[in-house]
Amino acid sequence: MKFSLTLHPRHSLKRSEARACLAANLALPGAGSLAAGRAVGYAQMAVAFAGFVVSVVTGIPMFAWALSNWARLSDPASADPLSGLAELWVHARWPIAGLCIFAIAVIWSGATGMRLVSESSEDGVPPRINP
Repeated sequence: MKFSLTLHPRHSLKRSEARACLAANLALPGAGSLAAGRAVGYAQMAVAFAGFVVSVVTGIPMFAWALSNWARLSDPASADPLSGLAELWVHARWPIAGLCIFAIAVIWSGATGMRLVSESSEDGVPPRINP
């Protein structure tokens, strides 16, 4: 199977093609937009990739910190539970920001896919009724 990120020529889509582009956009933001000939797919893919990278790069140290401090954080006898939440927030804010960036890319590409579906033409010709 050959995969390419080149921009396909922009053309009128049938409903089934537009739905396939919507599904591709939800699976990999920007892929369906590129398949439909929309250059905005490059930006959607870049934002999704940036969110993924931020989540992974900052999430791995957060999980390592959480595993090493799990007993202390889950101890009900700790003096101040809010200090544990504040410390957790310090370590979790960047992974959460990365997830939010990725979610923005998914919503943006989903909206583009929905617009493609609404602008598409119906598949085929309706059946002819003979009197």
